[in-house]
Amino acid sequence: MRILRLLINKEIILYLVFGVLTTLVNFGVYFFLKSFLEMDMLLANSFAWIFSVLFAYLTNRRWVFDSNVSGITAVSFELIKFVFYRGLSFVIDMLSMLLLIEFLNWKDFYAKLITQVIVVVANFLFSKWLIFKN
Repeated sequence: MRILRLLINKEIILYLVFGVLTTLVNFGVYFFLKSFLEMDMLLANSFAWIFSVLFAYLTNRRWVFDSNVSGITAVSFELIKFVFYRGLSFVIDMLSMLLLIEFLNWKDFYAKLITQVIVVVANFLFSKWLIFKN
């Protein structure tokens, strides 16, 4: 029961809700730029990543982790840490996919599924312990 209480708390639920919204922002920006503006796929995906990371930062800062950091320097440093750790989770994502698919011969669907769980947990822990530690 204690583990269930740890898993089901306001912070984690909000993190997951805003994670879903962040994913929708990513998809929305990507498909808008690719379909309507006929932007190159990689460029559209890069912009989608930037917009979704900024959206995630703002929502995590305000509603999930309730950051009380203020002042342009402190907020800028917090944002830089957020982007850095999102970049690190991207590297974790890529290396995990490479390991599971190329070396362990997993099907890419299952590898992606496991990798995304790892990335979500890593991003939560990075945010809670290293970025928004109040």
